Amino acid sequence: MHKILRKLKTVYIERREHFNAAHKLYNDKWSPEKNEEVFGKCSNANWHGHNYQIIVTVKGMPHEDTGFVVDLKDLSDLIKEYVVEPLDHKNLNLDVPFLKGILPSTENLAIKIWEQIEGPIANLGGTLAKIRLIETENNFVEYFGGREPY
Repeated sequence: MHKILRKLKTVYIERREHFNAAHKLYNDKWSPEKNEEVFGKCSNANWHGHNYQIIVTVKGMPHEDTGFVVDLKDLSDLIKEYVVEPLDHKNLNLDVPFLKGILPSTENLAIKIWEQIEGPIANLGGTLAKIRLIETENNFVEYFGGREPY
């Protein structure tokens, strides 16, 4: 028989998934020269792509019966449904309804992903704590839902 922890502690769990997508950083209010100055190659008229990684952090207390904050298989399925399927091999400027009218910077993308998964993660019994969206080996964003980290 396993000993059940009577004084439960908050735990942070993480799940990593990936998707590939194209986008263009371009502000229609600016001239092509200004866009080139601010966004550089990212303003390329013919788009450019990234092999994104997303790490979703969920916090909660382990359930007495399972020892899980949330089942990681269920979290993986949720991320695939709400993030990977809508974004993978898509043009973020044109193909994704929840990004319509949004400049798809990595920062804005992290915020919009948060909005897509916060409620469904709560339905699993956890609390979304952080999203880390990795655009390149050297560039990534962490978003905490407008709250202070942890």
